[in-house]
Formats: sequence, structure tokens, C-alpha cells
Amino acid sequence: MENQPKLNSSKEVIAFLAERFPQCFSAEGEARPLKIGIFQDLVARVEGEMSLSKTQLRSALRLYTSSWRYLYGIKAGATRVDLDGNPCGVLDEQHVEHARKQLEEAKARVQTQRAEQQAKKREAAAANGEEEAPRRERKPRPAPRRKENTERKPRADQPAAKAPRAPREEPRHTPVSDINALSVGQNLKVKAGNNAMDATVLEITKDGVRVQLTSGMSMIVRAEHLLF
Repeated sequence: MENQPKLNSSKEVIAFLAERFPQCFSAEGEARPLKIGIFQDLVARVEGEMSLSKTQLRSALRLYTSSWRYLYGIKAGATRVDLDGNPCGVLDEQHVEHARKQLEEAKARVQTQRAEQQAKKREAAAANGEEEAPRRERKPRPAPRRKENTERKPRADQPAAKAPRAPREEPRHTPVSDINALSVGQNLKVKAGNNAMDATVLEITKDGVRVQLTSGMSMIVRAEHLLF
């Protein structure tokens, strides 16, 4: 669709996918294993939204599945999920082993890079006639001793569980007719396909309104994609 806000990097695309499919993607923390063939599902569901192309989706998916937090989630007994969070089978042992090797190789590369940086620092210090101060070893603190004959306090009774609240009806949103009526710091919604994401006004420009999503991503949006 024309005049939709654009996502310029794979990180921005991942943040959008985490907003769009929270039961499948996550912007931080351990990630859930994805369904095999989920790329085709993504193309069918979001291609064209936020001006996304197949190339952008493929790059973002590659970055997401090669991250350490995703590889940590590839473990025995874990279940793959589709875009809506529905289970799509248990991980194969071969996939678990492959993810473990990828994680080990990634950690080894980081350790090698750190060792090279430390070596360069030492060489630079030696060239300048400086010596690197030795690190002090921290002694572990002794564990506090528990006093003998200490009576344990009884646990307080847990309060009764509250009755579940009735689901609230989603409020209807009205389109923004005049961006000049908006103000910096105002909360509104950004329309993306059939969804509306929470956002805050950062700046009003001649090209549209710069907003910030709850994920931290900022973008310029035209008036027809803004809702109260």
C-alpha cells in the first residue's frame, strides 16, 4: 500500500513482527522456536504492510534465527510455534545439535575478538612504556551463618484468588483529520493493516508525524494512518 510508514532495518522489522505476532516473535528475552516454513506464512500475512518486501522479511528472519537468544531457545523438548503461537511439533535432535554448535562457534568468535583486542591494548601500552596493572582477585564472601534455635515465622495465608474480569470491548478509533491539531507527547494509534499499534507523538513535520511505538521504534507516519 502506498504512503505507509517504512521500516529501514532488520531490527525495526523484528520489532514490528514482535508487535504484530506477540505469541510468535519477541523483541527481547529468550525466543521461541519457529515453525518450519514460517517465511511463507509471513509473506502471506504481512507482505506489503509497512511497505515490507520479501527481501526485508527474509533478512529479518535470518537475523532473528541466528541470534544467541533464539539459539538458546532451541533445546530438547521445546515446541515450534506458528505466527499465532499454536504448537507445530517438537524440535528434532538434529536441529537442537545444530543450534548448539552454532552457539558455541559464535561464543568462540567473540572470545577470539576479545583476546585480540586485549593483545592490541597490551602492545599499545608496551609501545608507550606503560605496564598494564594486574587484576586483583576477588575473594568470595563467606556465607552468613544461620542462628541456631531460630524459630521460623509461619507463612501468612494467601488471599483468595480474584474472580476473572469480563473482557473489555476494544474502543473504536477515529482517524486523525488534521495533524496540526496534534501535540508532542500525545498518545494515539498507528494503523498497520487491520491492526492499530500504540504510539506517542515525537514531532510534527511537513511530511507527516514522527511517532514512537511502545517497542521504542520511531517512524514518520502520514495522517491517514493515524487514529485517536
